[in-house]
Amino acid sequence: MRNGVKVGIVGGVFAVMVGGAGYGAYNIVSAVSGDGGSAAAGAEKTGPPSDDEVAETSEKFFTAWEQGDAATAADLTDNALAAKELLIAYGGQAHIGKVKITPGTATGASVPFEVSATVSYEGRSKPLTYKSELGVVRGKTTGRALVDWRPSVLHPDLKTGDTLLTGEAASPPIEAVDRDGTVLTKEKYPSLGPVLDTLRDRYGDKAGGSPGVELAIRHASEEAGDSPLVTLAKGKAGKLRTTISAGAQAAAEKAVTRYAESSVVAVKPSTGEVLAVANHRGDAFNAAFQGKVAPGSTMKIVTAAMLIDNGVTAMNSPAPCPATATWQSQTFKNLTGMAPDEKATLANSFMRSCNTAFVKLIDGSDERPLTDESLTTEAQERFGLGKDWKTGIVSFDGSVPASGGPNRAANAIGQGEIQMNPLNMASVTATAITGTFRQPYLVSPKLDDRTLATARGLPSGTAAQLKQMMRLTATSGTGAQAMSGLGGDIGAKTGSAEVDGQKTSDSWFTGFRGDIAAAAMTEEGGHGGDAAGPIVAAVLRTGG
Repeated sequence: MRNGVKVGIVGGVFAVMVGGAGYGAYNIVSAVSGDGGSAAAGAEKTGPPSDDEVAETSEKFFTAWEQGDAATAADLTDNALAAKELLIAYGGQAHIGKVKITPGTATGASVPFEVSATVSYEGRSKPLTYKSELGVVRGKTTGRALVDWRPSVLHPDLKTGDTLLTGEAASPPIEAVDRDGTVLTKEKYPSLGPVLDTLRDRYGDKAGGSPGVELAIRHASEEAGDSPLVTLAKGKAGKLRTTISAGAQAAAEKAVTRYAESSVVAVKPSTGEVLAVANHRGDAFNAAFQGKVAPGSTMKIVTAAMLIDNGVTAMNSPAPCPATATWQSQTFKNLTGMAPDEKATLANSFMRSCNTAFVKLIDGSDERPLTDESLTTEAQERFGLGKDWKTGIVSFDGSVPASGGPNRAANAIGQGEIQMNPLNMASVTATAITGTFRQPYLVSPKLDDRTLATARGLPSGTAAQLKQMMRLTATSGTGAQAMSGLGGDIGAKTGSAEVDGQKTSDSWFTGFRGDIAAAAMTEEGGHGGDAAGPIVAAVLRTGG
C-alpha cells in the first residue's frame, strides 16, 4: 500500500493503550511477562491445558475476535502486545469485518478453524475465507490457559513482523511472461509465487500498468513484495517479460516435489539468463536464490580451477587419493567405501569426488604457490562469486572467505565457511564450461538500468579441462546414475554437505547439457546423486 500505513499502525496501538489508562498499564505489564494477563487468585494451575480449558479459551478468543474486541482477544493470548497490534490492524487498516469463525474438532491443544469475513473499502466489498489453527498453552507465570500467539493464527500466511492492510496497491499488477511470451502464474507454477510478488513490487510501475485496490500482506522485509489476498478493484496489468522458460520451470516444479526441502535453479550459460527457479519447502523462503549453506563437493569445480590456474596440477597430472589426509591436526576422510588410489590423476579424483586428494593439494610451497586467499581469489575473480549480483530479485551471490587453519582444507571441499545456493552453483557450472562469467539474471537489466557484476572468467585451457572432468563424472563417475539416459554433451559434479545437528548430509548436484546448466540442493537428502541429482537431470531433459 501507499506511504503512511506504518504510522497508522503505531498510532492505532498507542490510541488504544492510552484510551483506557487502567487496562493499558495492565496490558503492558502482562505482555512483557509473556502471559497476556494477570494471575488469578488462588493456586496457579500447572501442566498442559485440559480439554475443557482448550475449548473455553479458544471459544472466548474466537468470540472476541468476531466482535472486533482486539483488547479482550489479545488478553487471551500469551503475547498480548503483539496480538493486539495485529488484531487492531485486522479490523482497522485491513478493513475486515463481519467475521464468522467456525471451529473444527480439537486435537489435543490444537484447534483448527475456518474464517468467513468481508473486506470492505470505499464502497467495495469482497468475501474473505480461509482456514487456520491455534494452539492453547499454559501461561508460564499465571497458570492461565492462553492462545499460543503467532501471526499465523490470524491468517496462515502471516509471519512475524507482517501486517494486513487494504487500499490502493503499492504496485500495479503485472502479467509476467516467460522468454517466449507464455504467461507465468503462481497457480500454475507455485514456486514462482514469492518471485512474482517481488517482481510486481519492483517492476510493476515500469511495466505500464496501473494499481488496483486489494487486501494484502505487507511483509516485514522491505525486500519482499506485498502478497495480495483479495482484489476489490482490478488494476491494469503491465506485461513483464522474464528470462524463465515455461518448459524448464514446469519440469523444475515437478522435480522438487519429489523431495522435501529441495531447491533448483537452471541458467543459460551462453547468456546468464535464469531459465527456472523452484523450491519445495515448508516455508516460502526462496532458498534457490537466497540460501546460504555449504555446497559440499560441488565446490571442487572452483577448487580444481584454482589448482589448474596456479600450476599445482592438471587434469591428467597426479592427484593421489589416500584413505585419509591431515591438515593442521584435522583429519579428513572420503565417503565410506571409496578405495584409496595413490596413482590417481586430478580427473580421477574429481570424478570419484575424493576429498583427501584435494586436501593434500592445497598445501602452499615453492612448487605450490597457494595461500589462505587463493580459493577466495579464484572464486571472486574467475567465477564472479561474492560480486554483488543484481538478478532482478533478492539473491545471495555466494561467500568464499579467506580461511586459515583447518577451514582452509574444509573450504576446498565445500565445507568450512563456504556458503552457496543452487543459483550460485548453476552459475559456477556455466562459467566452468564456457570460461566466461555471465551474471545470472531473471529480468533484463535494460528494464531498470542496473549494472551486472563482472569477473575475468577462466583461461580457455582451464575451462576445457573442467568441462571434460565434468563429462567424465556424468558418464563414468559419481554422477553417472543420475545422468543416465541423457543424450548430448553432458557433465556433472556431485556433493554431500555435512551440517551440524543433521544426521544426514545435504544432497547437492550440478550439471550441464548443451546450453543449460542447473544445480539443486535437498536438505538431508544424502549423497549428491540420491536426491539433488534426479532433480537436476529432470530439468536438463527439457533443453540442451
